[in-house]
Formats: sequence, C-alpha cells, structure tokens
Amino acid sequence: MKSLGYISAFLGGAIAGAVLGLLLAPEKGKDTREKITDAVDDFLNRHNIKLSRKEVCDLVDDIQDAAPQV
Repeated sequence: MKSLGYISAFLGGAIAGAVLGLLLAPEKGKDTREKITDAVDDFLNRHNIKLSRKEVCDLVDDIQDAAPQV
C-alpha cells in the first residue's frame, strides 16, 4: 500500500512538472492551455480514468490558477 503512495506522488510530481513547464513556455496562452488539456486527456485515457472534456478543462484551469505567475 505504501508503494502505491510513492507511485502516486511520483506521477503527480511528473504531471505537475510537465504542466509547469508548458505554462512557462513562451507560447500563446490558448495554445498552451490546449496542449495541457490534450496531455491530461491523453493521460486519463491511458489510465482508464473517466472524466468529461469539460472536467478536464476545469482541471487544467485549476492547475493554471495554482501555478505561479511569471
């Protein structure tokens, strides 16, 4: 059970790092949000997690709001 926590923490950190990397990239905000939404959607599909496209967009918006502004 403890190893599941480590795996979850690793995956969460990897996703957060990827999202922050995309948010800080010098691209238009719309393009960046679209890339993040597609990446999250792809991740959820690979891991058989069922969320609607609207829920994924809301998740991306929440992550963007939590990210530090540059």
